[in-house]
Amino acid sequence: MATIFSRIVKGEIPSYKIAEDDRFYAFMDINPLAKGHTLVIPKAETDYIFDIPDNDLGDMMVFAGKIAKAIRKTIPCQRIGVTVIGLEVPHAHIHLIPINSIYDMDFSKPKLKLSPEEFEEIRTAIVAALD
Repeated sequence: MATIFSRIVKGEIPSYKIAEDDRFYAFMDINPLAKGHTLVIPKAETDYIFDIPDNDLGDMMVFAGKIAKAIRKTIPCQRIGVTVIGLEVPHAHIHLIPINSIYDMDFSKPKLKLSPEEFEEIRTAIVAALD
């Protein structure tokens, strides 16, 4: 059975897409810790991030870096935090989270509730900031 992320890549489930290429897909987390919280995934369904071939894993980080730079240009923050947990969905993914302190990456905190219009406004701004 395809993961929810594979279904997003195929367009079966809508997403607030930030960017994609032939191997990777970036989209906004619909349960964000902060405005601009984005997920980066490989299109190839792989459960554990360290099962991704080394070259692809490196390329995924480069892809994520481009997205992180665009988020940082768009969302006021000190840094873009990066975390890989890998327990919520059995499809490798990197969280890119605008942060001002380490506590901003506490996944036990209540998630933001954004309207579709807010998501779209943030998405559009990040996409426009991509180099």
